[in-house]
Amino acid sequence: MALVMGIFMLAAASPAQAQDAASPWFSTDQGRVRLIAASPAIGNGGSATLGLQFELQPHWKIYWRSPGDAGYPPRLDWNGSKNLASADIAWPAPQRFSVLGLETMGYTDAVVLPITAHLVERGKALSLAASLDYLTCNDICIPYTAKLSLDLPAGSPRSGAQGYAALIAQYQAQVPGNGEAAGLKILGAAVETGANPALLLHLASAKKLIQPDAFIEGAGDVSFAAPLTLPGDAPDETVLRFPAEGKSADITALAGRTLTVTLVDGSRAMEGTVTPNLAPASSSAPGLDTWLAMLALALAGGLILNFMPCVLPVLALKLLAAVAHHEHGARGIRAGFLASAAGILAAFMGLALFAVGLRLAGLYAGWGLQFQSPVFLGAMIALLLLFAANLWGLYQIPLPGFVAALGERKEALLGSFGAGVLATLLATPCTAPLLGTALGFALASGPAEILAIFAVMGLGLALPYFAVAAWPGLALKLPRPGAWMLELKRVLALALVLSAAWLGWVLASELGPPPAAASTDFWRPFDAASIPGLVRDGRVVFVDVTADWCLTCKVNERLVLDQAAVQQALAAHNLVAMRADWTRPDPAIARYLREFGRYGIPFNAVYGPGLPAGRALPEILTTDRVLAALGQAGGPDR
Repeated sequence: MALVMGIFMLAAASPAQAQDAASPWFSTDQGRVRLIAASPAIGNGGSATLGLQFELQPHWKIYWRSPGDAGYPPRLDWNGSKNLASADIAWPAPQRFSVLGLETMGYTDAVVLPITAHLVERGKALSLAASLDYLTCNDICIPYTAKLSLDLPAGSPRSGAQGYAALIAQYQAQVPGNGEAAGLKILGAAVETGANPALLLHLASAKKLIQPDAFIEGAGDVSFAAPLTLPGDAPDETVLRFPAEGKSADITALAGRTLTVTLVDGSRAMEGTVTPNLAPASSSAPGLDTWLAMLALALAGGLILNFMPCVLPVLALKLLAAVAHHEHGARGIRAGFLASAAGILAAFMGLALFAVGLRLAGLYAGWGLQFQSPVFLGAMIALLLLFAANLWGLYQIPLPGFVAALGERKEALLGSFGAGVLATLLATPCTAPLLGTALGFALASGPAEILAIFAVMGLGLALPYFAVAAWPGLALKLPRPGAWMLELKRVLALALVLSAAWLGWVLASELGPPPAAASTDFWRPFDAASIPGLVRDGRVVFVDVTADWCLTCKVNERLVLDQAAVQQALAAHNLVAMRADWTRPDPAIARYLREFGRYGIPFNAVYGPGLPAGRALPEILTTDRVLAALGQAGGPDR
């Protein structure tokens, strides 16, 4: 969100309007604002009821008293006013805006901020001179300074003069109270620490909640994402789980600190305070059955990676290694494939340690995120092209003297080890079936779980190498080296060049201008915050999280999502299809995936009256699965 500073417009004081209960409008291209009064005269009271009235153009907004990750609220300076002791602003319940990973709170369309003006002398005339600083935002943010003036005479209003009591009262009713009238009550709160820190807010409601949300004040440098609604221990109890972002020490320090909570559910709202406790560890340790299940999924998922489209270039390297080791006999083949397996395991442990480091630093750790790095992509492109050029015989890699001294045999083993590392790096853009669950378990847990799951995943990817090492006769059945190997090398080199070209296309996407936000065909840009409202309106929502570097995503698109039957279903008038592009880092998409316990893509989910909480689909899509999920999401009347 760009901030355009230095754009200030001033409106000079002018005579009061005919009604004597409103200042002149301060108008801009984005909307207008003025002061209004409930009555055009002071009467005999010691205070006056006022309002700061905003009318905004579509999609423009102003901010609440606590704006969130960006922005600032309207600020009034009453210097120059006469007979004004003080003025208190009340804040109607705001709405949440989630844009590019930023969470902000404010108002759109129209709002009146009720103001109680306390007089110095009871029953005397009130002359208001207000300097208003406010920020209005859409795709850009524009700050304004407005001069507003309003004179309210003493005594009763003259005949025919009217005020704005009804309008101010309409928005005063939206100011959160203590919860009694709204049937809402805050029961308590707890702070969860660890891999996925969160604030748990326990609340009770006299009637069924529609779309509850809450805004937390007093948390210091800790910020909160939109909440996940969970069932409570009692029928009328609900738990809102707010993912917390910040330093671990700051999140832990929330326990025992008094927080101000503004709870909103549709037209109902309340404000209260809560002092969270420190939640006990979610579960001391996963049980043996859980561990065995997750390890089995990790092993199977790693094995399946060998057959995913992301790993097709690796198949060429495997075949080349088998042919190259043919002349060394069974012993040489066994050593070479064990070296490749060791490279795979070493690379997986390196990824695991990197993920652990990110988690300990409080950062997001995911699968395949290195493909969002232009530096990594550039290095991989260069490496693949060097491999291809070597296969074509354009050059021989000169090895350092200490490597050459190891002998030809050990030199070959070093090359096999490097091929295993490269196989792992090329295998990581996409998650395989079964792998997503194991990754979610690991990355949502601690260092021990991450290291164990990644090690077993590596073992799964290396199983074919171990199989050939155990039965080297499988490789000996290949034709002996000969002239045909020159042609094979050219074919394999072409496969590596095509892989480099694909990575080059991904790199160009990341270095080029950001993709346009306009929707194409029936696909809309991803907007997680709008999904509950669409479902509440009876719509079905289909979410596709994809990236240019995810080959499995592209296969899903080509073989399933682009098929006529699915396209027809997604284009239905009651269905909203959203596409989230994760080619570049996007905290909002990462947070969305994390809510489903997913840390990699492809990812697809379906929502609707029949599936209000959403259902994640398998990594590998089929036409029948997608159509069945859409039908179920529509509910029994679909």
